[in-house]
Amino acid sequence: MAHTHKHDHTDVHPLKYRKAFAIGIGLNILYVIVEVIYGFIANSSALLADAGHNASDVFGLAFAWAAAWMSTLKPKGKYTYGLRKTTILVSLLNALLLFGAVAFIARDAVYKLLEPEPVGGTQVMIVAAIGVIINTFTALLFIGGQKHDLNIKGAFMHMAADAGVSLGVVVAGILINITGKLWIDPVTSFIIILVILWGTWGLFVDAINLALDAVPKHIDIEQIRNYLLNRKGVENIHDLHVWALSTTQVALTVHIVTPEGQKDKFIQELQKELKNKFGISHTTIQLERKIIETEYDSKC
Repeated sequence: MAHTHKHDHTDVHPLKYRKAFAIGIGLNILYVIVEVIYGFIANSSALLADAGHNASDVFGLAFAWAAAWMSTLKPKGKYTYGLRKTTILVSLLNALLLFGAVAFIARDAVYKLLEPEPVGGTQVMIVAAIGVIINTFTALLFIGGQKHDLNIKGAFMHMAADAGVSLGVVVAGILINITGKLWIDPVTSFIIILVILWGTWGLFVDAINLALDAVPKHIDIEQIRNYLLNRKGVENIHDLHVWALSTTQVALTVHIVTPEGQKDKFIQELQKELKNKFGISHTTIQLERKIIETEYDSKC
């Protein structure tokens, strides 16, 4: 039997976006401070809600940055795969933080809806407009990597949602100035809640699936199975497993039944094809020789 393992290091480096993380965290910390101050000055539920949301994003970005760094550490001791899965666990934590922010926002909004209070519409509008600019800029820093890394996708989604939410708060400030209706502020908070839940649920489900070693959603395991079975020199396969090592790396193990005579070159070609066709660079393939039953064997 032949058994070959391959780990290709051509994946995008997890720390590629470290500058984006640093800029995003710095800008959002400053903005949260401004939002909290003017949220109390203007007595705005929507502004405080957005500040709570942005505060959770600061923690989320910090955790994501730390996880990206930890995923680069070499395997050591009992962590034979290293700490790559921290990126998956942090994506899950990021989603849970957002759900917590939703509870905080909802509590404040319900209180303001039952007990309406004067709101400084102009102040709300100006502060939220600053948020639109900051969050849009931060989101653009992550737009290139969000299609290939759930960790980066989490950061991008948070910032993009924040930009949209801040825009909603701007609109709320304008409407309050025009109509004088105080219920607009807490109702805007409920809209913010819906936006957060809509964007976070997908992230939460993806993170749960990867944490449970499900096949990453961009991988079709049946296509891989059919590809292997139809390849010349493959009689059968079994124990095919595909899972995520991190938010950017996918692993595969499989036992392949082949005729006598297949060599390591066959495995190397197969690994290269799996990398090119399916983006799987961490592969472990074991060959099992097909046993031809002889007349003597059948009588025993």
